[in-house]
Amino acid sequence: QVQLVESGGGLVQAGGSLRLSCAASGRTFSSYAMGWFRQAPGLEREFVAAIGWSGGNRFYADSVKDRFTISRDNTKNTGYLQMNSLKPEDTAVYYCAAVNSRGSTWVARADIWGQGTQVTVSS
Repeated sequence: QVQLVESGGGLVQAGGSLRLSCAASGRTFSSYAMGWFRQAPGLEREFVAAIGWSGGNRFYADSVKDRFTISRDNTKNTGYLQMNSLKPEDTAVYYCAAVNSRGSTWVARADIWGQGTQVTVSS
């Protein structure tokens, strides 16, 4: 089973950038599609972005499209989320997850989660 650890969160001003990393260990990382999700206080966890096992087939939530970029480096067993033009409404705990093909929503398809990293965007 793969284990996932996120890093790279922090406090940034609106308009700034952050890059989140998701380091994987255990079973072969490259066999999994990977997703990023976020959860703000009092709200449900929501889908942010996903990428196929080979690095192709990228998907984004409308709210982050053209601002965030998901990528992965299977040689380093690491996934990334580059976040640009950050807004206060992007404030949340960000989670990476291994994603399978079962389930009707992206959140339902995530079956292995990291512990999360806090991103706070000040206005």
